[in-house]
Amino acid sequence: MSTTRFDTLPAAFQHIAALDPAAIALRTPGDTHTLTWSEYAAQVREFAAGLAGLGVRRGDTVALMMGNRVEFYPLEVAAQHLGATSFSVYNTLPADQLNHVLGNAGARVVICEPQYVARLRSCGVVLDHIVCLDDTVAGTLSVADVVAAGRADFDFDAAWRAVRGEDVATLIYTSGTTGSPKGVETTHANLLFQVYGIADVLGIEFGDTITSFMPSAHIADRLTALYVQEVLGVQVTCVSDPKLIAPALADLRPTLWGAVPRVWEKLRAAIEYKVAAEPDHDRRAALRWALSVAAARGEHELTGTPLPADLAAEWQRADELVLRSLRAALGFDRMRWALSGAAPIPPATLGFFAGLGVPITEIWGMSELSCICSVSPPDEVRLGTVGKLLPGMEYRNAPDGELLVRGPLVMKSYRGQPEKTGEAIDTDGWLHTGDIVTVDDEGYLRVVDRKKEIIINASGKNMSPTHIENTIKAATPLIGAMSVIGDGRPYNTALIVLDAETAGPYAKQHGLTDDSAAALAAEPSVITAIRAGVAAGNARLSRVEQVKRFLVLPAFWEAGGDEVTLTMKLKRKVVGEKYASRIADLYREPPAADIHEPAGESRPVPAT
Repeated sequence: MSTTRFDTLPAAFQHIAALDPAAIALRTPGDTHTLTWSEYAAQVREFAAGLAGLGVRRGDTVALMMGNRVEFYPLEVAAQHLGATSFSVYNTLPADQLNHVLGNAGARVVICEPQYVARLRSCGVVLDHIVCLDDTVAGTLSVADVVAAGRADFDFDAAWRAVRGEDVATLIYTSGTTGSPKGVETTHANLLFQVYGIADVLGIEFGDTITSFMPSAHIADRLTALYVQEVLGVQVTCVSDPKLIAPALADLRPTLWGAVPRVWEKLRAAIEYKVAAEPDHDRRAALRWALSVAAARGEHELTGTPLPADLAAEWQRADELVLRSLRAALGFDRMRWALSGAAPIPPATLGFFAGLGVPITEIWGMSELSCICSVSPPDEVRLGTVGKLLPGMEYRNAPDGELLVRGPLVMKSYRGQPEKTGEAIDTDGWLHTGDIVTVDDEGYLRVVDRKKEIIINASGKNMSPTHIENTIKAATPLIGAMSVIGDGRPYNTALIVLDAETAGPYAKQHGLTDDSAAALAAEPSVITAIRAGVAAGNARLSRVEQVKRFLVLPAFWEAGGDEVTLTMKLKRKVVGEKYASRIADLYREPPAADIHEPAGESRPVPAT
């Protein structure tokens, strides 16, 4: 990694793009579309001149609304070189939410794919220009029109050199579990401190490889596949559809890769289904044996206990015969580090991949902290923790356990909301994270839950619903989402939603002709599997935490819908209000026919 450090994203990009101009900077799977660093830099210069010709100046706001594609990068980076604030809009936002986000941002120009033009025009925000990729819609500009708007006397170097570290580089709109999303203003200084900080810990190098498959409106994708790229020279493979991430990983074999917990859980489920469906008896037996050995190793990794010599030897044999080729098939054979963030990951999932020889580093952060605030060095990972704070950041715990953080990662403000900013950042500069976090004697952080989501039952016992949900979800891939209820109640219950992607393969494997949510929620074999999964999860929980009754809802919860955010975080208040009558049913005596108990359970009694 270069030791030269810069104060702004354009300065860093100009340095990186000149290191190896012929190297591939951007690609799609199979190299169907590639862009070298020299081509990338030339397009940035060309597009910056064009945007300036359209009137974009330092401090203006440019929004992008498109899928994960190579064309995104030079357009985004060109806006940065003008000192504009460039940010991405979730493609699924309805018109009323677009009105809020674009209006709050003060967007003057939106660069988008054609299918979003009608929604943008109906949202009620007056824009100077809509620029269309691919096919131009009447009344919009094409990318060629943008290029043509560039003036011959435009001083590109003067424009990017005028950008300052304190300038707002991007806006990240929080996922909004309560109320409208807030626009987090993140500066160039925030992002440079962020990128250099994780690079120091993880040893990221020019030419490392990673994918972009999450929405670019999510700070996780922006950091790992945009800012890390332009500051450190990582090669990015753009994956247009998240459902295609598995073959894309096998194609790329990335050296760096991160995902939200749900993606790791789906990868685990896909492996387990593939093993169960293996038609060759001997190969299926070998796979099951290897996974059982991996699971045993994973348990030791999770508990931090030494691996017994006989198990270590058996794992080496399993690795030589099965696991090594399994990692290669996944595309994980070159990976130096793997990350999970955005939400707590089930310990069982961490253990599963550690057993396969793919230890996942769990990170912690938030949009208000430029993304990642704590991480573990790859050789000092402690499964179940989220590592240590990046050097230069400081913390303290409030009396109620809430983590307060201060330092160069803390956002500038919430755009246009000084009162909300004052609630989040106190007069001494401490950001109130809203997370209950414990810190051990060596500085490792362990996230308990969101402060506002802690369950206090009728007996006064405090519990983390996220911990309960993750423990149970890890026991069965059929569960896509769940909401544990128990605040002020005598015992815990849950609303369970089936996983939309697992439903189809499950139905096919079990000879079920209808894989709709409604049909599967009433299917006895599905209920039996869920009952067993809840029971298995309960076995890993304390008595007071255990779920005593549950209801499988006849619907899938879609990202960005009523119940979950675009990043799949539960909107607990909304769920509580929307399903109030069904939640009441979970505590009625006698229970309705569609209210179920874990396998082996009898009538619940209040926990003490």
